Amino acid sequence: MSTEEVRSVLKNVRLLRYRSCLQTIYSCGLRLQEGTNLQVADIDSARMLLHIRGGKGNKDRYVPLPQATLDILREQWKTHRNPVWIFPAPGRGDNNMQTANEPMPKSSVQNVLRDVLKSSGINKRASVHTLRHSYATHLLEAGVNLRLIQEYLGHNSLQTTAIYAHLTQRAHNTASEHINNLMNNL
Repeated sequence: MSTEEVRSVLKNVRLLRYRSCLQTIYSCGLRLQEGTNLQVADIDSARMLLHIRGGKGNKDRYVPLPQATLDILREQWKTHRNPVWIFPAPGRGDNNMQTANEPMPKSSVQNVLRDVLKSSGINKRASVHTLRHSYATHLLEAGVNLRLIQEYLGHNSLQTTAIYAHLTQRAHNTASEHINNLMNNL
């Protein structure tokens, strides 16, 4: 998805818990389970990092935490004040979030995204994992080093990251601009 499509999707998510979860997944390049399983202790606001525990292959990693994402995570936490989970299971009537002992279900996040895609008129096959692909692509288009993107995504192989961060027309245009600038300065 383009950055405009991601913005449109996030803007159209009605409930804060889902909007903040999807924004965190996108802005930190997380897998669905990594997003829903975030714990209060995983937020390092002093260093602006998010600790991802037990990612794929049971590996831990740190990813940059954008200020806007930290702000929405704080706003989300204030709605329930669960001592462990950022996104606790809501329970019946959304009344048990403060004492929930498990994260919200992954399927509910998937369903919300599917519904928002339909209602926002974005006619692309997309899933929560598409947000992760979009993150990698948008970072690459912005000039972030592919090796750093690999680290943020938690990939063992740079080849895996290169698949996620497929080249787009925007990336080709940016490369052409840089090549032209280099050649003009000879």
